[in-house]
Amino acid sequence: MSVPPAGTALAGGTHGPRALRPLLDIVLEALTTGAEDRAGPLPAGGPDTVARAVHDACHPLLPDHGAGPHAALRTLVHTLAAGAADPADPHCAAHLHCPPLALATAADLAAAALNPSLDSWDQAPAASTLETLTSRALAALVYPQATAPDALITTGGTESNQLALLLAREATPAPGRPHTGPLQIVCGANAHHSIHRSAWLLGLPEPLTLPTPNGILTPDAVHTCLANLTGHTGPVLLTATAGTTNSGAIDPLTDLADLADHHGARLHIDAAYGGALLFSDTHHTALTGLARAHTVALDLHKLGWQPVAAGLLAVPDPSALAALTHQADYLNADDDTEAGLPDLLHRSLRTTRRPDILKIAVTLKALGRHGLGELVDRTLAAAQTLADLIEDHPRYELHSRPTLTTVLFRPKGADDTTLATIRRTLLTDGQAVLGRATTPTGLWLKATLLNPHTRTGDLTTLLKLVEGHIPR
Repeated sequence: MSVPPAGTALAGGTHGPRALRPLLDIVLEALTTGAEDRAGPLPAGGPDTVARAVHDACHPLLPDHGAGPHAALRTLVHTLAAGAADPADPHCAAHLHCPPLALATAADLAAAALNPSLDSWDQAPAASTLETLTSRALAALVYPQATAPDALITTGGTESNQLALLLAREATPAPGRPHTGPLQIVCGANAHHSIHRSAWLLGLPEPLTLPTPNGILTPDAVHTCLANLTGHTGPVLLTATAGTTNSGAIDPLTDLADLADHHGARLHIDAAYGGALLFSDTHHTALTGLARAHTVALDLHKLGWQPVAAGLLAVPDPSALAALTHQADYLNADDDTEAGLPDLLHRSLRTTRRPDILKIAVTLKALGRHGLGELVDRTLAAAQTLADLIEDHPRYELHSRPTLTTVLFRPKGADDTTLATIRRTLLTDGQAVLGRATTPTGLWLKATLLNPHTRTGDLTTLLKLVEGHIPR
C-alpha cells in the first residue's frame, strides 16, 4: 500500500512513522528558528505586538485552498515558538510551569501517534495496563504502608482537588453517624483557588476559610473551627496544602492529621506542588503526615518535568473510588466486564482520555526515584542560592527563606504600584517572566524556579534585570 500525501497520511500503523519522520524534521527546525527569533524567555512587545505577529503569519487559518503540510507546519510551529513563554529559559520563572524533559516530550509524541483512549480496554489494551502499574507505583510512594494504594490520572491539581471533594461528598458515613447535611469544607486562605471553585461546581456550601497570616494553617485555628462544627450534621473535610502557589509553604501536616482524626473529619492534602519531595532522600521528611490523608493531589507537570498534563489523585485503598462507578453499555457492558474485559470508565469523570501515563512511566523507568530526587534537590538548592543572593544584595529584601522553589522578594522601599510596573516592563521587554504574590505585608515579586539546570549566574542576571528598572 502506498503512503498517502503528507497532509493526509496517518500517524499510526506501519506506515505512520515513515510519514512522521520528515514532518518531525520540520517541527524541530521550526522550534529552533522560533526560539532564535524570540531570543529570550518570552517575545518582546506585549500582547498587541504578539497578536499582530501571529495574525500576520497565520491569517487566513481556513483558506479555500491549503498552503500544503510542510509550509503550514513550518509557519505555525515557528510562529508559536517565536511567541512562546519558554519555561526552559532560566529567566522564565513566574509560574508552576515547568520545562519538560526531552525524554518525556518524546514519549508524548508516541502517545499522540498511537492515540489510545483510556475509556475502554478495546481502545487502549497496553496503555490501560501501563496506567494501572504506574499509578499504583506512585500511589505506593504516597501511602507506603497501605496494602493496595491507587491513584487516578488527572489533568492536574485542579481536577484532582475537585475529585477529592466529590469523593468526600459521596463517602460512606461512619457507623452510627449518618449524614443529613451537606459536606462542609474547611481550608486556609492559602488554599488553591480550585478548592472554592470545586465547592461551587459540586453545589457545596462555601468553604470555611481560615486566616493564614504566616502563609500556613495554624493548628489552634483549625481546632477551634472543627470544634465549632461539632453540631454539623454532614461530613467535614479539612483541606491542607503541601506547597502553596504564593510561596511554596507547607502546612503542618502531622498536626492537621491529628486534628482531623480527633474531630472525625476527612483530610485532603493538595500536594500538587510539593508532592515531588517524595522522590528526594533529602527533603521527603517535609511531607511527614501526608500518608494519613484520605486523598492526596499530585502534579508532575510541576516538579516532575512532564509536559502538560500529568496530575494524579492518590488514595490508600481502591474502595475509596467506588463513588466514581459508572456504566455505559457501549464502553463497559456488564457481560464484557464479567467476561474479563477491564472496566476503565470508573477511572475518571472524563470519557475520552489520552495516555498521559506514557510520558510519566518513561520518566520513572529512565531516571528512577533517585534520579528524579536529584533533580528535585538541585532545583530546591537553586532557590536557596537565589535567597542568599537577595539577602546579600543591598537593594533587595527577602520575604522569607524558601520552603520549596518559590522565592518572594522586592526592592527595598518599593510600593505596590512600582513593583507591578517593574514586572510588566520586564514582560513587555521580553527580558524576564516573574510572578506576583500578595501577602499580609504587601505585594512581592515571585520567582518560581523549576529548571534544575539553572546556574548561579542566571540568578544573578535575573536580579540585575530587575534592578535595572528600580526607580532611582
